[in-house]
Parts: sequence; structure tokens; C-alpha cells
Amino acid sequence: MVSSPHEAMHRVFQDHPGLFSRVGPALGVDFPPYTSFDVMPTDLTELQPVERRVDTLLRFDTERDGSFLLAVEAQGRKDPAKLASWAYYLGYLNSKHEVPPVLLVVCQDRATARWASQPIRIGPAAWTSFAVFPLVAGPHNLPVITDPAEAAEDLALAVLAAVTHAKEPDVGAILKALSAALRDVPEDVANPLAELTAQGLGKLPAADLWRNLMAVDLSFYKSPISQEIRAEGEARALLVVLQARGFELPAATEQKVSECRDSRTLNQWLSRAATADSLDEVFHED
Repeated sequence: MVSSPHEAMHRVFQDHPGLFSRVGPALGVDFPPYTSFDVMPTDLTELQPVERRVDTLLRFDTERDGSFLLAVEAQGRKDPAKLASWAYYLGYLNSKHEVPPVLLVVCQDRATARWASQPIRIGPAAWTSFAVFPLVAGPHNLPVITDPAEAAEDLALAVLAAVTHAKEPDVGAILKALSAALRDVPEDVANPLAELTAQGLGKLPAADLWRNLMAVDLSFYKSPISQEIRAEGEARALLVVLQARGFELPAATEQKVSECRDSRTLNQWLSRAATADSLDEVFHED
């Protein structure tokens, strides 16, 4: 199953293709500004029943160097089998589209980034017949953005910085800067970026910090995650009221309340809990 961080690390390039040219300096590569771009199909399946799918695939057109393809792979751990897959991707893309491809691997930890940075050499020991040199973005080379003003200048890059530094000690300062920057932009801009950040943090400890920041800084937004945060708060409040009134809560009832994410239902239960004489009165169906 594909994890949330995996999706976020490559999806940000689909949503913000221009981000790649801004990441270039951190990677030590000067790619020219694009004049146009296309989001390409990611299915690399052949006619034979062998399915191969790159995470994100973009085509950039430039005035200086013509066109190139960007294959973005999110990598959460070392996986030797991926090396052959990446070599295949580039060979296939070059043959199919007749446009030079570039591989960008995005990582959340330094060990995986070091592993992914190694050239992939194919051929006998005496001769390298084919070599792949991945570009790797991760906590080792992407900027640590802790200034809200700097985050506001490039929100997509700030999101990528937060996701790739999710396991680093300075992730808290990065997330605080990002939440402050998102507070000052329109909701239709802030919501997708806030959701993408939450997705990228997955179940790491930093995810709890981001949820708390969103509950305070972005509480006026109606994004799915902010609604979920509010529902969690309403569920906790209901449990406190029920316990304060002396009700003994069966484990099933406590789980029912804790897992409910419908604010309307939770508020209805909370209103009943203030005066109900039994749990049946609180949770009866209309």
C-alpha cells in the first residue's frame, strides 16, 4: 500500500511543476526556466503483462535546451529492486517519447538519500554499458525554511522542505513558519498545501504538531483535515461531559464517539448529554 508521505513527496511536483526549477540549485544543477509543461501519464506498462508505473511524470519545454521529461520517485527506504526499475524507467521513457529523461528521487531521511544518490551502473565489471545518475532531494540538501516571510515567497518549496525534513529536529520551526505563511493566503491556495503537508508527515510525531498548528492558525479553513481536527475536539468534549455526569461508558460506546468525525452528529450528542438521564437518550437514532 502506498503511504501518505510517499504520495506527498512526488505529488507536490504534479501540483506545482515549476517547483523543480527552484529545487535545482539545492541539487547543484542549473535547469533552464520552462516555457510550458505537461503532466504526463505515469503508466509505463508494456504490452506484456508487466506493470511499471513511475510516481510522477512531467514534460518541460525550455527555450535554451529544448524539452526534457522529469520522472519523480518518492523513496521512503532503501530498496535494491528500485535501482533496476529506475534504469528501466529512463530507458523506456527515452525510447517511447524520444525526449531526454531526468530522474528525481525525493527522500525523508539522510541514509536513504545517500543510497539513492549512488550511480546505477549496468554491465559487467569490465565495462559499464548503461549508467543512471539520479538527482536526489532530501533533508541533506533542501533548505530549512523557518522564516514565515521566506516560506510565503515559495509555498510549494516550503511544503517540500517540511515533508523532507519531517524526521529532522528542526521540523517544528519549519512547520510553524509554513502555518504562519498559509494564514495570509486565500483559502483555495492554503487548503491543498495544508492537506499535502499533513499527508507528507504521515504518522510521524511531526504530524501531531502540524494538526495542532492547523487547529490554531488555520481554524477558519474548512479543509478536510481541519474539519477532522475540530471533530476530534468535539468528541473529546463529549466524553468529558459524559464522564462528568457519572455515566459509565462501555468500551464500544467510547470507541463510537472517538471515531466519529461528523460534527453535526457530535454536537447533537453533546447537546443531549447535558440533560439526558441515560446513554440511550444521548445516542438514540432520530
